[in-house]
Amino acid sequence: MTASFIYDAVRTPFGRYGKALAKVRPDDLGATVIQAVLERNPGLDPARIDDVIFGNANGAGEENRDVARMSALLAGVPVTVPGVTVNRLCGSGVEAVIQGSRAIETGDADVILAGGTESMSRAPWVVLKNDRPFPAGDQTLVSTTLGWRLVNPRMPKEWTVSLGEGAEILADLYRVSREEQDAFALRSHQLATKAWDEGRYDAEFVAVPGVDLERDENIRPDSSLESLGKLKPAFRSVEEGSVTAGNASPLTDGASAVLLAGEDFDGEPLARVVSRGVSALEPQLFGAGPVEAANIALRRAGKTWNDVDLVELNEAFASQSIACLKQWPDLDPEKVNVDGGAIAIGHPLGASGGRIIGHLAHALKARGGGIGVAAICIGVGQGLAVVLEA
Repeated sequence: MTASFIYDAVRTPFGRYGKALAKVRPDDLGATVIQAVLERNPGLDPARIDDVIFGNANGAGEENRDVARMSALLAGVPVTVPGVTVNRLCGSGVEAVIQGSRAIETGDADVILAGGTESMSRAPWVVLKNDRPFPAGDQTLVSTTLGWRLVNPRMPKEWTVSLGEGAEILADLYRVSREEQDAFALRSHQLATKAWDEGRYDAEFVAVPGVDLERDENIRPDSSLESLGKLKPAFRSVEEGSVTAGNASPLTDGASAVLLAGEDFDGEPLARVVSRGVSALEPQLFGAGPVEAANIALRRAGKTWNDVDLVELNEAFASQSIACLKQWPDLDPEKVNVDGGAIAIGHPLGASGGRIIGHLAHALKARGGGIGVAAICIGVGQGLAVVLEA
């Protein structure tokens, strides 16, 4: 066994649904970050890449024929470099990094390019095939943008609630108030704004050709508790609900890439991949998925929360993020998402894992080293986590 390291990590700015990146195909977004990694690492012969592993959660549109392979070809990587697309829904980008690091540690690969791409704006509508040919009636289009669709009727109803309703369930279960959620969301916007202003995202930023977007499009620097408090619940009545568009991550477009290699790679690593964890629970409680995944990863690393310096917890919803933090009593919340999170930055499903792992690696390096945890919740009730050391 050998160790696996992160040598570079990049991402596009994340674009608001239907806005700046909406005309860019997901495979072109993927090609953008692959090209950027190659340009930033001129000593890397692209032919040395053993595999391109990209996450993608949709798989129903322009990315539907192995977007990792298509992105690599569009980026000009030699045709001899293979590519595979993995799907663990919101955790797909983390899954890509996990699979890449394992391949390196077991000796199956020397250099892996992992990450993910997602265009939620361009997610298509689909039509289920009929049981018989030439139907005379109307057909129903189904959106593939987010959440359950074409649900198997054998699934228990309580499992197949919307993601937003799942966030409401966690708010009830862990007694997370509307005020707590809005304060958490405001912190995300404030810290993301500050991080961009102070250049803490410059090391990973990659512009998308032909698009005038210099930072994440969803960040609202002028957000306030007053403005957030005026938003109505999106999934329940005003009397019963607390999850709003303001304290949830927005639909987003973007791509990310992480360069993984062994210790003999030519270059200075940002961080070492120490351990990994995966967990599962009831589908409607998906937002709490990171809790046990991170606990597992820390145990495998021989670490505790007291050893951790930084945490990147993907903010699908404020309620689920706070629910996770309440189950990690030894973790100082001020170590979490110190440069903002997905509520402000956005959550382009397959690309988010590469973003949180990549930024964690850059942030640890910039602070002179330390231990970091990247964790993400996953629809249908799963969680993933990775421990890094710099």
